Amino acid sequence: MILYDLICDKEHQFDTWFRNSSVADKLMKAGQVVCPKCGGTKVKKAIQSPRITTSKKKGTAPALPVPAGPEASTPALTADVSQAVEKMTEAFNELRKTIEKNFDNVGDQFTSEARKIHYGEAPERGIYGDATPEQAQELNDEGINVVALPWPKKRKLS
Repeated sequence: MILYDLICDKEHQFDTWFRNSSVADKLMKAGQVVCPKCGGTKVKKAIQSPRITTSKKKGTAPALPVPAGPEASTPALTADVSQAVEKMTEAFNELRKTIEKNFDNVGDQFTSEARKIHYGEAPERGIYGDATPEQAQELNDEGINVVALPWPKKRKLS
């Protein structure tokens, strides 16, 4: 497992774990890595700072081991993180399937349809679609409960 600092095209910085560097590159190229702040899929690696450890004599906590390459890491840490990432991915995929099966995709009409449902102008039902972070915040400010989820387009990796 490898942790990368990432940045989206709107300059939001975040970090994400990947199985290895080639998987990270493929997922970013395919638009499958999503910025948690804006939902953007134009993501690239940010400049990484080196990990510097100090002597234990100064009373500092020991640094975590840093992998020397994609295959090198503490086996237990790698296995635990790998299992957690796999479980999280499976759970998200199940959530996505449930939403796609049981909710109406209203696309870019999400904000107007959410308002219509909230104010009784349309039948109450579960919907999903596209909204900017600002639009989602406006809905929440109106008392309309919305949840933003990363929703990358389904694409095949080559």
